[in-house]
This record gives sequence, structure tokens and C-alpha cells, in this order.
Amino acid sequence: MFDSPADVTERLAAVDYLSDDAISTSVFLAAALGKPLLVEGPAGVGKTQLAKAVAQATGADLIRLQCYEGLDESRALYEWNYKKQLLRIQATNADDDIFSEEFLLERPLLKAVRAQEPTVLLIDETDKADVEVEGLLLELLSDFQVTIPELGTIAATRRPYVVLTSNATRELSEALKRRCLYLHIEYPTPERERDIVLAQVPGFRADLAEQLARTVATLRSLELKKAPSVAETVDWANTLLALGRDELDEATVAGTLGVVLKHASDQARAIKELGLPDA
Repeated sequence: MFDSPADVTERLAAVDYLSDDAISTSVFLAAALGKPLLVEGPAGVGKTQLAKAVAQATGADLIRLQCYEGLDESRALYEWNYKKQLLRIQATNADDDIFSEEFLLERPLLKAVRAQEPTVLLIDETDKADVEVEGLLLELLSDFQVTIPELGTIAATRRPYVVLTSNATRELSEALKRRCLYLHIEYPTPERERDIVLAQVPGFRADLAEQLARTVATLRSLELKKAPSVAETVDWANTLLALGRDELDEATVAGTLGVVLKHASDQARAIKELGLPDA
């Protein structure tokens, strides 16, 4: 997929994802070694976007499994089409094989294993899923195969590039971690966030992008329920363009805080700590 870490940096930049040495090296090694990449860090630092950028940069299909509490095998791996099975039984009144390919519904994990084209499998927010889901992942991440009792073991003919993300709301199992390379991403420095804004918001002034990035860094230093994400910083830049503002003064910050702070208590704290006028 990539020739070197430098190639990763260049190709991700071409799709407006600004990498750094640690990210580029990890992305390259995951491809070179055929290992899943576990990307951990606070919400909103660009973990999901990294997987999307890898897919875009390499021309691969993106298959996404969004994890959540209560996710189970029928939503992650496969499910039988019970309605179709019932109709077949009623129509034939015979012992037809109703556990065959014809009745199988692919879910993201199985779809990725069976993919014939280059594929990036994004297992997003793994820490939100129940611990039992990790058991489903172990066989996939070890051998790139899954087992369906009625059909047997299905091995990947072409290994997907696997990215797991975690917001570290709970500790993932050591068994899962052993199967992955590990990358921790923190919020970018103001300088790097300025460059991200300039890459994703054409026509935005460099001095205003720097002022915006430093303001966001200040907000993140406060005790907030939810710190602004990188995507929300980009949204803030687009907001200033839409409003025709060429300066991030106190009135502008106060009037547009809702773009980056989504809790009333966070906005109140920011107004107080930064000495902003009430919007």
C-alpha cells in the first residue's frame, strides 16, 4: 500500500490529512507487517478520519463497523435471513438447506473478510462495545478469518487493512492489543492545527488560522465536559468565512462558541475564564 513512512505522509497530505512521523510510521508498518492498527486517543483528534484518509489515499473501499453498547454477532459479523428461510420452508415443505449462502446476510466483519478488492476495515470506537465483542474480533485479527458454524471457516482471500479506534473510555483486553500495532494520538499542537485548518479550508488566512488554533488550545485547557475536536476547529474556520469575519475578537468568539462547545456549562465556563462578553 505504501513504499515508506514518507510515502504515507505525502499521500495522506494529498487527501488533506496532515500526518506526523509517528502516524506515518505506524500506518506504514501496519501495511508492511499485515497487522491491525489500534489508534487510541481523546474523542475528536482525527482517529476515524485517519482510516478514511488511508482508504482515500490508496483507492481502497472503506467498510465501517460502528461499535456501541449491545452490539452483537448478528450486527457485526453475520445474520441469517429468517424471513426468507421461513418462506422457503412454507413454499417447499421439504428439508431444503436453509443455512446456505443464499440466506446469509453479511455484516461489516464478514463483508471485509470476503472482499475481493483492496479494503480498509474501520472498527470504530471499539471501547464502546461490550467485552464479548472483543472475542469476535480475536479470530479475525489473528488469522483474518471468521467461523460460521453452518458454513465452516471463511478465510480472507485478500487481507483488509484494519484500523481499530478507541477513546479509552475502558481498557481493551491484552489479547486484543497483542494482535495490533498501537498508536496514540493526542490533540495537535496549535501549529499543526493551524496547518490542518489551512489545508481543509481554502482561502482562510494563515494569521487567522493561527489565532483560531491558539484559541481552541486555550479552550481545551479548561475543565470542560467535551473539549473541541479538530473537526470542530475546521467548522469554526468555515463559520468565520460564512460570516465574513476577518478577526477573531472577543465578540466573535462569544457569538460563535456553539460551533465548538456543545454544552451550556462549557460555554458558561469559557465566557467566564476568557472574560468574554455574553453573546
